[in-house]
Amino acid sequence: MTQPIIVKHLGRQAYEPVWRAMQQFTDERDANTADELWLVEHPPVFTQGLAGKAEHVLAAGDIPVIQVDRGGQVTYHGPGQIVAYPLINLRRHGIGVKSLVHGIEQAIIDTVALYGVQAARKDNAPGVYVDGAKIASLGLRIRKACSFHGLAFNIDMDLEPFQRINPCGFSGLEVIQLADLAQQVDINTVEQQLIAAFCQQLNFTANTQDAA
Repeated sequence: MTQPIIVKHLGRQAYEPVWRAMQQFTDERDANTADELWLVEHPPVFTQGLAGKAEHVLAAGDIPVIQVDRGGQVTYHGPGQIVAYPLINLRRHGIGVKSLVHGIEQAIIDTVALYGVQAARKDNAPGVYVDGAKIASLGLRIRKACSFHGLAFNIDMDLEPFQRINPCGFSGLEVIQLADLAQQVDINTVEQQLIAAFCQQLNFTANTQDAA
């Protein structure tokens, strides 16, 4: 039996207020709080995870670097990238962290497959890859058995800022996007396809709401 999840489209929002809102939502939720999935685009920003090492930021230039409380190393967010934050009570939903990560990765793999692109996951390197190049990154935080932070899926964006960092801590890691692998890629369409695949993989039924 599927569980409901509230899907909120936040549009383009600065990174830090959305991050603080995720923290607040997670801290204040109780056993009856509905799970939510937030979809957002961020203006250009580098985010550095808890284990992040400064040397992986090579030359940030005019793009801000924000230290955050997710797992993983440094990554880049910018317009043309789908960022999705699953705010899920894992204990209530009956899944562990590994199952959540696997489900998110599989949802992205299933979404790009709709465009004739074959993607895969890598052991010990969370995210989704096409021929070794990274098309989506993943960084989560679990607090009180509830998840926040999430995934970043490159659709149709300026990839140059990825050259200013060692993406996810890997020197020389190539980063790609769906628009370079397929034709007629529309970010809003891909977002809907990703939501459908996410719900299918993780046993949710989407209930879309306009974000306040």
